Amino acid sequence: MAAKAPIQDIDDDARDMEVGPPKEWAAGVPGVLHSMVPGIREMGARRALTLLTDMNQKDGFDCMSCAWADPDHRKTFEFCENGAKAVTWEATPVTIPTAFWAQNSISSLLSKSEYWLGMQGRLIEPVYKPQGEDHYRPISWDDAFTLIADRLKALDSPDEATFYTSGRTANETAFIYQLMARTLGTNNLPDCSNMCHESTGTALGEVIGIGKSTISYDDFGKADLIIVMGQNPGTNHPRMLTALEEAKDNGAKIVAVNTLHEAGLTRYKNPQRVRGIIGRGTGLADQYLLIRAGGDGWLMKALSKRVLEAEDAAPGTVLDHAFLDEHCQGLEEFREHLRSLDEDMVLRATGLSRAEIDELADRYLHSERVIITWAMGLTQHRDAVRILKEVMNLLLLRGNIGKPGAGASPIRGHSNVQGDRTMGIWEQMPESFLAALDREFGITVPREHGYDVVKSVQAMREGRTKVWMAMGGNMVSAVSDTHAAEEGFRNVGLNVQVSTKLNRSHLTVGDEAIILPVLGRTEIDRQAAGEQSLSVEDSVCAIHATRGRVEPISDQLKSEVSVVVGIARALWGDDGPIDWAGFEKDYDRIRDHIEHVVPGFDDFNARLREEHGFILPHGPRDSRTFPTATGRAMITVNELEYLERPPGRLLLQSMRAHDQFNTTIYGLDDRYRGIRKSRRVIFVNPDDLRELGIADGQIVDVHSEYEDGVDRVVHEFKAVSYPTSRGCAATYFPEGNPLVPLGLTALGSNTPASKGVVVRLEPVTR
Repeated sequence: MAAKAPIQDIDDDARDMEVGPPKEWAAGVPGVLHSMVPGIREMGARRALTLLTDMNQKDGFDCMSCAWADPDHRKTFEFCENGAKAVTWEATPVTIPTAFWAQNSISSLLSKSEYWLGMQGRLIEPVYKPQGEDHYRPISWDDAFTLIADRLKALDSPDEATFYTSGRTANETAFIYQLMARTLGTNNLPDCSNMCHESTGTALGEVIGIGKSTISYDDFGKADLIIVMGQNPGTNHPRMLTALEEAKDNGAKIVAVNTLHEAGLTRYKNPQRVRGIIGRGTGLADQYLLIRAGGDGWLMKALSKRVLEAEDAAPGTVLDHAFLDEHCQGLEEFREHLRSLDEDMVLRATGLSRAEIDELADRYLHSERVIITWAMGLTQHRDAVRILKEVMNLLLLRGNIGKPGAGASPIRGHSNVQGDRTMGIWEQMPESFLAALDREFGITVPREHGYDVVKSVQAMREGRTKVWMAMGGNMVSAVSDTHAAEEGFRNVGLNVQVSTKLNRSHLTVGDEAIILPVLGRTEIDRQAAGEQSLSVEDSVCAIHATRGRVEPISDQLKSEVSVVVGIARALWGDDGPIDWAGFEKDYDRIRDHIEHVVPGFDDFNARLREEHGFILPHGPRDSRTFPTATGRAMITVNELEYLERPPGRLLLQSMRAHDQFNTTIYGLDDRYRGIRKSRRVIFVNPDDLRELGIADGQIVDVHSEYEDGVDRVVHEFKAVSYPTSRGCAATYFPEGNPLVPLGLTALGSNTPASKGVVVRLEPVTR
């Protein structure tokens, strides 16, 4: 156990903010320094180099910071700055001592920042907050498991319990976690995907029958055109920049569609290339469309209309008729729908010029292999599902599905959020999966759909949830409408958090609370059968192993698998139909069951041990077969919303700063956007600032406006002039979350709509 110096909390005052010009390029030597230096300083040279050189390697551990795919031919330094920060944060030798809990009340800890909480070090012993008390205190593992089981047994209905999952949970853990919840009798299995790519799954599920990416990693290098929409890879998944650079080397064109200018889409200085160290690096975006928030679907419609017009002008030469005739339906209805598309409305909705749209249309028409890739800039709109259906319409018209160098590429933000869904972490798994569980284990699991994230918060607020358990994550800070979420969490009887580090969800609790500390992704997991490996699924449906590489920071830690097994055995003992104890002894036994329940996992244990792992089958990608109700890909007609911006208002989106991973805050700087010493910033187009009568750098309160009439406000943010689309603004997550109403969600997916929130700025005079 390492001693630690007292950590000074960060005083995030917008008045202290230093603002410089945004960067025009990403990575380079500064990226290397920001990767290596903190790791060596915090972990020591030996531990840091061991972990960083094993990260994302074939016999190493999978980085927890994103779900970017791993190439077959990997470099020695197959990690990025954010991955290095995530590993440094998790693998620190600093631990929280027992005395900490007596010295710090929960009430006093609530006044601390997420940064300070995380910097206290690793959690290494189970702790319990009894009813009526304001302190956690140590509890034994057995007592913790017994207490949790007793509270679950005392419920009037299994649906009074909810089991949340973070995307960092591995496949094996996710599978037995959902099995435990469903054996108990509930489908209340919300997860972080509910807050990010649920709209992707909904839209693609309808259109092509599977809600996952239709490409492989190698397709980036084969594409003629890559359209990057609603994402900032330089901060959120920096290793993607290498794939984009390789695509450029092979002649691809790249178009960025985003509401803000981002350095990582402009130029990339690859620190593993000479030109990235001493040269100018690689220019990425050949065209940059600064689109109005919510306008992406309108842009896709306008492009599809131009494709159809080009086909009319030269029949038989533009559309992929063979693909459309054999594999698709709905073309004629779509063609008729687009005849009446209002071009003036397109320009208003997108904020783009006709020339900009025509230029992109020309690029699309002259490209045989096109990838459209997106992240939460598309998925977190109220109209997100229909926007993504329009993306798919455009791809389908020219057969850009199921051929090399082409397809749909949603980029996931957690390393195994896609795998968790594959393993059954979803409140509405299909009957085929539930029936397979029944057959495999001789049980009968419930069929009624459970709670997603938003419905979970609503249930907590209404007193319908008595036990909340979270396998990782920090949902109270991650979800929309922060104050409503806090109200809900404080209304729960027992809050159970399975974690590696302290965060705000441990402090926003009801009657009782338990924290269960677990091994990190980086640590060796030893069980009765020896050292164990786990598996994860990345954004391109690749399954590969992940193995811890360093000794656990404490011998008191348990694996996530052991935690699930401990609770399950306290609930049902060892005499039931499920061999919970066997799961803990040897994770191969879990994988044997996964093989029988989840399609595509044949010979799971054998294939996981192969050098490259394996790729899950994907009909649309592999054979242009579409598991929809009709067996065809669906070209859809969608009536898009126009996002109104009342006079004197702005359309706000939330986003990450460069120095954070989801709700984990590493510091107050965002060097790519020129921000230092504070996160309390709202980025606004300079013309909008002038129109609103607000000076660049002025301190403002930000109010959101929603139909329920609640005054949601965040105080004392600095308004900073920035190259954004007119009428649009941006602030950081989670600081901006209080502005997003819980009831404002995407139609069809119920994802919190944290893009396109109507806000007004009020100058601070106090």
